[in-house]
Parts: sequence; C-alpha cells; structure tokens
Amino acid sequence: MFRALYTAATGMMAQQLNLDNVANNLSNSSTAGFRSRRLQFQDLIYQNLVMPGAAATQSTTVPAGLQVGLGTRTAASEVIQTQGDFDNTGNPLDLAIQGAGFFQVKMPDGQIAYTRAGMFHLDNQGNMVTADGNPLDPQITIPADALSITVGTDGTVSVTQPGQTQAQQVGAIQLANFQNPGGLNSVGQNMFLQTTASGDPIVGTPGGADGLGTLQQGVLEQSNVNIVQEFIQMIVAQRSYEANSRVITAADQMLQQLNNLSH
Repeated sequence: MFRALYTAATGMMAQQLNLDNVANNLSNSSTAGFRSRRLQFQDLIYQNLVMPGAAATQSTTVPAGLQVGLGTRTAASEVIQTQGDFDNTGNPLDLAIQGAGFFQVKMPDGQIAYTRAGMFHLDNQGNMVTADGNPLDPQITIPADALSITVGTDGTVSVTQPGQTQAQQVGAIQLANFQNPGGLNSVGQNMFLQTTASGDPIVGTPGGADGLGTLQQGVLEQSNVNIVQEFIQMIVAQRSYEANSRVITAADQMLQQLNNLSH
C-alpha cells in the first residue's frame, strides 16, 4: 500500500508535466515556425522481491521472479520536426524554408541563434532583422531607394533601384542544419541555440548539396501543432491523472481500515 501511494504520485506528477507540455503546444498553435514537443516517459527502478533466474532448488530456477515497479518519470521532451503549413502573406520580407534548415540570427551577446520563423523587417539602417531587432547572419542590407526586393530559392537577395534596368544582388541568405536538431536548446522568442547534443551547425546555400531546404518568398511557415492530436493527448493526460488519484484514494482507504483494526 505504501508503494502504491508513492508510485501513483509519480504518475500524477508525470501527467501534470504532460498537461503542461500540451498547454505550451496549444498556446503556440499560431506561432510562426513553432515546433511542437512530445514528452517521453520511462518506468522507474524495480524492487526485486524474487530475482528472475534465482535458484529455486539445486536443480531448478525461478522462471519469472517477483518484481514490483516503483512508478514512472519524464525522460525527455522530443521536438517534432515535421513541416508546418504555409501561409501565403505576399509580404516580400516573409520567408519560409521548404525542407530542412534554420535561419541564422545574431543575438545581442554575439551568439548565433537559429529559427524557423521567417518574419523579417527592416531596421533604420535597412538591415533585415527579426521582430526583436536581431539581424540575420550574414547581414543583409537593403538600400533605402529599393523599389522591390526579390529573394531567390537559393537565398540570393536582389533589389531594383530607380534608373536601373537590372536587379542588383545585395546579399545571400545562408541556412544552417544540425545532425540532431532535436538537441537544440529552446530559449524562447522562436530561437534555438546550439548544444553539444545538436552538434555543430552545417551552414550552406539553400537547396545546395548539404540537404538544406529552399526558400519561399512571401510565405510564412506556421506552427506544426496538430490541434486534434493535442486535444486527444489532453484527455489522455487527464484520465491518467484521475486513474492515479484513484489509486491513492484506494490505498488511503485500505490504510484507514488497518487503523480501525485497533479500535
């Protein structure tokens, strides 16, 4: 009974964290470039009352043994890397990656962060920046008199200016990818940071030989959150939480009966 109390408590804590994850996914269902997460669980250690394979007699062994599990724990939160839906905005500074890869953004502390959110703007110097004012890396600067901006599928950025008949190239956007994108560190603001688990970035031209995706101008990649799946997961987490709470109630009633034996 005492085992049941603590074991069921681990299940309740795991499902509470599961619901927290569902809430975060749902709250970011409209966040451009957001990657949903899915929790992974592991069973805890087992108490071996009778070890499987232990000697029953001099000539026989116990075939199954007697092991009692002590609950569950959350092992990891897996980042789902499926492509989100595309929204055709028509804004020339909205970019989406068709395939693998991340935009590179230079943070105020000098670090390079990575994002799938392609909502870019121009600052007062004409640099392409994120909504927080952090510039792309390498930096792309648009002339103040540019009449139009064109971003090719290979990341080439060109502008047309007054009095010119041909577009002028002003820079090229490069993408980065990782051996293990799920090992990136989420730091908010649609940004990821490199870790030892993700490996070093593989930087290259969009659509090039490194397996990087191509760029689509005037398009935004939306969140890859599956609303229906998240609601199902929410119901499963709620019912699992209720089931574990019933185990605690049952164990408490059994302990109460033991206490009443003394009266």
